[in-house]
Amino acid sequence: MARKRINEMKRLFGNLGFKIHFAVYVGVNLLLAIVNLLATPGTLWFFWPLLGWGLGVIGHGAAVYYASGRPVTREQVVRAKLAARG
Repeated sequence: MARKRINEMKRLFGNLGFKIHFAVYVGVNLLLAIVNLLATPGTLWFFWPLLGWGLGVIGHGAAVYYASGRPVTREQVVRAKLAARG
C-alpha cells in the first residue's frame, strides 16, 4: 500500500516538475533569443542552447509521460496533496 502511494506521488510531482522545467526552458530561451538579436544580430547563436536544452526537455517529458503510463491531471495532483495533509 505504501509503495503504491509513493509511486503515485512520484508520478504526480514528476509531472509538475516537467511543467516547471518546460516553462523555465521557454522563458530562458526567449530571453537568450532577444539578447542574441539585440547584441549580435549578424551571428545567430541562441539556437544552440535551444537545441541542447530542448533535448533534455524532450527526455524529461518522455520519462514523465511515457514511462509512467499516462499523463496526470491537475485534479489528481490536488487529490494527492489533500490526501498527504490529512
